[in-house]
This record gives sequence, C-alpha cells and structure tokens, in this order.
Amino acid sequence: MHDLVITSRRAVLPEGEGPAAVAVRDGRITGVFDADAAPEAAERVDLGDVALLPGLVDSHVHVNEPGRTHWEGFACATRAAAAGGVTTIVDMPLNSLPPTVEVSALEVKRAAAAGRCAVDVAFWGGAVPGNREELRALHEAGVRGFKCFLSPSGVDEFPPLDAAELRAVMTEIASFDGLLIVHAEDPELLADPAGPGYAEFLGSRPGESERRAVERVIALARETGVRAHILHVSSALCLEPLAEARREGVRITAETCPHYLTLAAEEVPEGATQFKCCPPIRGEANRDELWRGLAAGVLDCVVSDHSPSTPDLKVPDFAAAWGGISSLQLGLSAVWTEASRRGYGLGDVVRWMAEAPAALAGLDGKGAGAGPGGKGSIAVGNDADLVAFDPGAAQTVDAAALHHRNPVTPYHGRTLTGVVRTTWLRGRAVRDGAPRGALL
Repeated sequence: MHDLVITSRRAVLPEGEGPAAVAVRDGRITGVFDADAAPEAAERVDLGDVALLPGLVDSHVHVNEPGRTHWEGFACATRAAAAGGVTTIVDMPLNSLPPTVEVSALEVKRAAAAGRCAVDVAFWGGAVPGNREELRALHEAGVRGFKCFLSPSGVDEFPPLDAAELRAVMTEIASFDGLLIVHAEDPELLADPAGPGYAEFLGSRPGESERRAVERVIALARETGVRAHILHVSSALCLEPLAEARREGVRITAETCPHYLTLAAEEVPEGATQFKCCPPIRGEANRDELWRGLAAGVLDCVVSDHSPSTPDLKVPDFAAAWGGISSLQLGLSAVWTEASRRGYGLGDVVRWMAEAPAALAGLDGKGAGAGPGGKGSIAVGNDADLVAFDPGAAQTVDAAALHHRNPVTPYHGRTLTGVVRTTWLRGRAVRDGAPRGALL
C-alpha cells in the first residue's frame, strides 16, 4: 500500500509530458504508472488537467538570517518558496551576519534555520579575501559550493576577490573538485550613476563589464580545471564566450533570472527602484537574446536571485537604492507566462528551474553528498517533492499578499499565467508554512 498516489493528465516526467500516476511511500517516489493503472494508496489525488511538476530548486536565494532578518528570514522565505512551487532553496552566504565564510558561521546559519523552514534548505559558502584555508573545511561541512564577487558586493563584510585571489581560490577549490559560483562584473568598467534615473543606472553597469568578467573566469577555469558557474547573466554579450568555452570543454555553466527574461529596461517606470538589481535589467532586444541562449543550452538554469530588503532602502533614486529583486514566490508563474508566449513547454521550464539547478548544487541524487533523496525530477527513488500547477489560470500579483517579509516586488499589479495549487514536500502537502523542511 502506497501512502499517496497523484494522477495528472499533464505529468512532466524526464521522458516528456503526459498522463501518469505518481506513487509515494515514506516520502520517496516509489513508482510512476500509467494514469489508468494507478495502484492503491491511503490517499489519492486526481489533478485532472492541472499539471504535476517536480518541486522547483532555487539555487540563488538571499535569506539574510541571521543578522538582517528584518530584510528576510527562513520562516517567511520558505513559506514564499512553497507557495511558488519551490521545494528546495540554496541560501547565499552574504547579507546574513556573519557571512558563511567559515565553518563556525555555517553552524550559526544552520542554527538560525533549524526548525523554521517550510521547504528543504541547502547552503552556499563564500570565498572572500583571506579565507582560502577555510574552503576545504566548509566543503567537508556540507556547503554546495562557494560564491565570490569580482566587484563590490554591496556589503562590507563580503569583499570581492582580485585577480590573484581569484586564481588562488580556484586552484584550492579545484583540489577537492568543488564548485565556484561567480558574480561576474568587471569593476574597472563600472561607474557611479550620473543621475537618479534608470537610464543613468543602466549606463553605469554596461554589458561589457559582464562579458569581460566572464572571460576572466573562463580563462582561469581553463587554467585551473575548476568547476565554475556564472551567476545571474543579464547581458547577452556573455553568451558567445560561454558557448565557445563549453565547446572547448571548459567546466563552466551559467544561469539567468526571471526578471531578465520577463522585464525590460524600456518599461521601468521613473523612480521604480523595485526594478533595481545588479547586474541590471537590460533592453528588449537583449532579453530576446537571453531566451535564445537558454533554448540553446548556453544558459542552464533560471533561478530567482531573491534579494530582498526593507522598503525604506528602496528610495526612488536608482543611484542610492538597494539593488535586489524579490521574486521567490513568483518565478514559476513569471517564467511560464513568457515561456508559453514564446512557444516553450512545461518540460522546458522544469529543465531550467528544477533539473538544472538540482544538478548544479549536487542535489539531483546522482553524486556524493546529494542529500536525503534526489531533487529536480519525478523519478523513482527521488524525494516526493511535487507541485500541482494550473498552467492556464491567471493571477494578478498583489505584493501585500505575498509571503516575503517585505511587500516590495516589480511584479506588483502584473497579471501572470499559471497558479500553484498545491506543493508537496516528501509526499506531504505544505500547509500554512509548517516547518517540515530539512537542512541538506
């Protein structure tokens, strides 16, 4: 007898989309059957035409707890994740105090998260000047990889790496086959905005700054053999060097974010600093190129870069406002709205937002240290992290109704296609943010 069987005429499986019945026992997927041959179970759910997806994996989330919990925290961030169909997040090492740059700081972070998470949580470590000797110990303590900046991070306690430090960090991480994830903007090409408007802000962070930084990472990855990942690609200028590096066999991957795929510089209202992020949202033509890079596999993942702050930091001046976008709860619907308009299917969205991020963070069950069960796909043996997603339903975003701690998002007032109806974590429906998430 199974604990749960969920049937859908639109189950998104690794082999494609179609009718299926997914059986669950003890939190794991124990079988995938024809829809008309569903086995007996203590609980049965028939979704009809509502799609059944694997739980999404968001590998780029700034939870900010402890230290800046008034910006965001584990309880509210993971409630937002569950409401948006995300069943696993990977927390970034900065904006919390202390930053996760040594094992003792990881222990503080895990203590802050324990018993408070509605979904599963894993952690990135940080690579900053002076902590190279801490990296192996952090890796052995369970972080999924190491984040670094090549330009100022926005917080003093997480400084960037210079060229020599970057090479040394890459060499060290390569020695234990770890992963380096990089905020890639060249500081020499960045400037202070010439005014308070969006055009001045966009001009202060040109696409060439991203490309030059990406080229530097590629060169050092080629030299050291390290696995490297480029975070939040906003400029299509990065696609050519990334594609060429992959053809050469350089171990490099890259991601983009919902806001780069669904928003455009031309539509940013005056003073609307809820649209500010670094690197910035660029123009419509650039957005089209990012979609082509995603379809071609040059960009692997779509993840939120959920980076919230208190509303008072979003002053109506793009030169002075905090740079970060809150979208953890909305990424699936936002991406599906645009993807479906462009002719992509749910299988594409699952590949970009579940399978690839799970693989990036080593949570897909296919490598050592993968956690309690595989993530990112509906497959026998994986954790029964599942999402009922109604792809034809519409929702109009009300920032005040979101679970994020602070009601600030550029999607406020937008009508999005696709609504999450239910999220299951290891076969149990997530209700009211009940803290059943595990620390991976």
